[in-house]
Amino acid sequence: MLSDSITRIRRFHRAVTSEAGALDASFLGRGRPLGPARVLNAIGGGRHDVSDIRAYLGLDSGLMSRLLRSLEAEGLVETEESAEDSRRRRVRLTEAGAREYAAYEALSNAQASEILKKHQAQERLLAAMDMIATTLGRDRIVLEERSPTDPWAQSCLSSYYAELASRFKRGFDVSLSADPEACDMERPCGSFVLAISDGLPVGCVGLKGTDKGYAEIKRLWIAPAARGLGVSRRMMAELESIAIELGYDRLRLDTNSALPEAVGLYRSGGWTEIARFNDDPYPDLFFERIIAGPGATPA
Repeated sequence: MLSDSITRIRRFHRAVTSEAGALDASFLGRGRPLGPARVLNAIGGGRHDVSDIRAYLGLDSGLMSRLLRSLEAEGLVETEESAEDSRRRRVRLTEAGAREYAAYEALSNAQASEILKKHQAQERLLAAMDMIATTLGRDRIVLEERSPTDPWAQSCLSSYYAELASRFKRGFDVSLSADPEACDMERPCGSFVLAISDGLPVGCVGLKGTDKGYAEIKRLWIAPAARGLGVSRRMMAELESIAIELGYDRLRLDTNSALPEAVGLYRSGGWTEIARFNDDPYPDLFFERIIAGPGATPA
């Protein structure tokens, strides 16, 4: 009986290593183990700096060198000194390497499809995988400024609006809300930040610039798989730094009491509740935070 959390985690490890073929001498039947295949995948996926690949895969320098030499010996990759910094090396796929990368991609996609077929509740299975992958990769989640019109940003915003519609008693229609213009959340007026976990967006937040002596925090959303990992606080701290850089010393935001997680985040983060400052029909709670000057609260 799986009553012990450690036993359950170790069972999970065994299942994943077996299904992924981590112990196979010929990963996906291509004649080499998982290690060099993962390096090939990273290069084919757009990573070319050797140090970056090593950090991404969590490899020590000796193992990274051995894996690259094995791929070079097969004629799949070529390495050279960086044109910008002779101390760094860059690597690229050869034509043969590109073909091998494509073969791995096709086989990996087929393997993923077969795994999905094993469970009738595929969305639940994917949600569980998302949570595990995001949790294990928590320390590799990066924050990036993007345009709010970026496809990833739009995907996050669509998920945000859908969640509000499901949680508010009277639903949510973005056309009725005080939806900021995209240009208000781009430099030099504001900013829009995405949280990205291994190539997938898992959160967003916007900084709306105004001419009223303050900027507003808008559209804070975290994917269910990334909640509880501290991503919200990281994103809020990032926006505060950007706001100070843009010359703001005061931030405001609004929220709804149907979102207790957000309310708790703001109250525990040094935000002060204030009177209503807009005519948006959806919020019922309003907050302010001084971020620069004598009254600033440490983030």
